[in-house]
Amino acid sequence: MRKRLAAVLALVVAATAAIAATAVAGTQKAEATQAVNCKQQLKIALITPLTGGAGFLGQQQQQWARFGVKKLAKAKYGLNVRLVSGDTPVEKGPGEGLVVAQKFIADSKVVATIGPATSGAVASASAALDRAGLAHISPSATRTSLTQGATKEATKSFFRVVPGDYIQGPTDANFMISKLNAKKVVLLDFQEPYSVGLADAAESVLKKKGISTTRLSTSVNTTDYSSLVTRVPSDADIVFFPTQQPADAQTFGQQLREQGKRAKVFGGDGANDPSAFKLPGAYVSNFAPDITGIAANKALIAEWQKDNPGKQIGSFGPPAYLAAEVALNAIKRACTAGNGTIKERRDVVRQVKRINLKTTLLGTPFKFSTKTNDPLNAKFFIFEIQSNGSYKLVG
Repeated sequence: MRKRLAAVLALVVAATAAIAATAVAGTQKAEATQAVNCKQQLKIALITPLTGGAGFLGQQQQQWARFGVKKLAKAKYGLNVRLVSGDTPVEKGPGEGLVVAQKFIADSKVVATIGPATSGAVASASAALDRAGLAHISPSATRTSLTQGATKEATKSFFRVVPGDYIQGPTDANFMISKLNAKKVVLLDFQEPYSVGLADAAESVLKKKGISTTRLSTSVNTTDYSSLVTRVPSDADIVFFPTQQPADAQTFGQQLREQGKRAKVFGGDGANDPSAFKLPGAYVSNFAPDITGIAANKALIAEWQKDNPGKQIGSFGPPAYLAAEVALNAIKRACTAGNGTIKERRDVVRQVKRINLKTTLLGTPFKFSTKTNDPLNAKFFIFEIQSNGSYKLVG
């Protein structure tokens, strides 16, 4: 009797889930095809971690995306656009990307999305955003398999304005070999998409070039790394630490030194935060240069500083400005093609790939690859942390 009751309950639950899924898909389809007048206020949604260990990343993105919309929407593209934001703390896991995406999908005035910021959140939310016809343009999600490979984790509605780990991993690995003369490298991952993908990409190059490697793994919620430090060989040259929480890279480096290990810490783009990861002699890579060193940005930076008094310019913000410009450009194109109306959200998706910017605040032109939804000819930059905690471009 109990088995029969359990079976009946299971069928009820399955049927309810199926009905709910059908309802959601139906709602998304209706929202995807709902026309909007380009003269009314439209919305661009930002999906990023605004709080938690990676909150610094999202805060930078929000500042620059908001500034981009304010500066470019009306003056350059003749649009009335407002930025709205959704928080996806990395501690809640990648599924939070889908939770936040559903809220924006339900708002018919949202015609494009910046983000999700993290690779896991993109993989979680991309299918739902695609069903709703929403272009999602990430300023920081780098996992290679989002856009490349036999089984892509993201849909054709996903784009990114930064290069993927297929560039970052080899760039970091080759720098370790050619510039740091590394012979033995320890690679650590945090059992989540970003770190696993980046560690895999770097490890592949290191092994092919005959470098001795050791792979360690821990939870993304780890805060004490002393037990992992004990597993780092005393003669290791480098520990590759692709975290999304820069303070953890600082903690790991300090504990490494406390145990007398000489290996240098090498962080990925997720560790690029001079306010939290400031261990002298460590290295960190990033998908964006220091835009303050680009002469053409002087006036733009002064304007941003006026809007954001007391804020520091980091590496994660400027790509969000670029993502905002890409979104606005595509929205304008869709409005023009539709004679003042975006007939369906997917009209914006269709325009994203056609964008060709002659100049950007990153110091280079911008267009997408014809083969994937990745930027064409993008590269990663490597910084060495100085004795005062500042970042010096070295590669």
